[in-house]
Amino acid sequence: MRALAAAVLLLVAACAPSPAPGPSPGPAADASPAAAVVRPGLETFLADVPARFRGKRVALLTNHGAIDRNRVPLVDLVAAHPQLELVALLAPEHGIRGTVQAGEKIEDEVDQKTGVPIHSLYKAEDGAPTEAMLRDVDVILYDLQEVGGRTWTYVSSMALAMEAAKRKGIPFVVLDRPNPIGGEIVEGALIKPGFFSFVGKYPIPARHGLTVGELATLFNTRFGIGADLYVARVTGWRRGQWQDDTGLPWINPSPNLRSLAALNSYPGTVYFEGTNLTEGRGTDRPFEQFGAPYLDAPGVAATLNARSFPGVRFEAITMPVAATAAKHPGLTIPALRIAVTDRQAYRPVRTALLTIDAIRRRHPTEFEWRPSIDRLTGSDQVRKAIEGGTLPALLDAWDREAAAFARDRASVLLYR
Repeated sequence: MRALAAAVLLLVAACAPSPAPGPSPGPAADASPAAAVVRPGLETFLADVPARFRGKRVALLTNHGAIDRNRVPLVDLVAAHPQLELVALLAPEHGIRGTVQAGEKIEDEVDQKTGVPIHSLYKAEDGAPTEAMLRDVDVILYDLQEVGGRTWTYVSSMALAMEAAKRKGIPFVVLDRPNPIGGEIVEGALIKPGFFSFVGKYPIPARHGLTVGELATLFNTRFGIGADLYVARVTGWRRGQWQDDTGLPWINPSPNLRSLAALNSYPGTVYFEGTNLTEGRGTDRPFEQFGAPYLDAPGVAATLNARSFPGVRFEAITMPVAATAAKHPGLTIPALRIAVTDRQAYRPVRTALLTIDAIRRRHPTEFEWRPSIDRLTGSDQVRKAIEGGTLPALLDAWDREAAAFARDRASVLLYR
């Protein structure tokens, strides 16, 4: 297997262009759209490992989604690389293989294929790599698929690992990937002081429009981590491209994000976790549909469709829920399914919150908040605005916040 992986590396090296240097103040130059081949950061980095990282002992913060264009896992590529020594694997939420359900604790183990120890960050007290985990490590490499939404815990794991690398005095390398829902649309408010958590460590919008390398650059410079950061850039990607424009293979980033359509709605439909409606976990299309036993699905669908939200319509359905689900287990319930008609026009955050508002109005006694709603939305403003009838004004203010963030992020953009 080591010989096979080495052969794959030679093939990538022969085909891939040399990587761009680390982050720069402005966007990187891209090839013309007609000629560009999108190559993720792991390919550009491993094809020509920068001299400062050669011979180093490496810890990988990664999972099953870190693959090259030929679907070869990063773990195998680094384990076989002649210029790197893999000594540790760091497992985020859902585990190295991406099969553990949300919130479940992950135990330490040994990777059967490589014999390398796997340290669970989701078992650690604060989610950060400990001094013991990094004892024999010279550099941390990070490659986890970004999904474009703020509540993605992988982003918090990255920030905590950057802080650990800073404390130890070792470099932190991000093997960048395209944002799968594009890099142009920014939506939602920034987290307010007092509401930071593991699903929102820094004040960024619900849909930020950044790659993980750009997020790392923002965290490092704007929010003061100050790590020795190196971003291995993607080549050939432009901000307007979505995952299905890149030619890169798709792997579900977590058990309940199973399609690009789910990722498209996720920055908004994740808020249903903060209500007594199910967000679709335990069904065939999580985050694309939501429901509850009390829901008047046809009536709410008619109300919402009459409002003509841009780029989307609603379908009333009945939805079987698995017996293992946290909400409404084993029931078949009325639900709404989101059908996106124009993904460039669709605004999932605004749409989801106006939908929650409409459901609460129709079902004022049955609808309930869950304690997580403030943490997910980044403040108590949404809950209070819906209860007070002022949600449209709040969403307009959020649009202004998002527009300001979109302007301010220019200094960390690595791609046009």
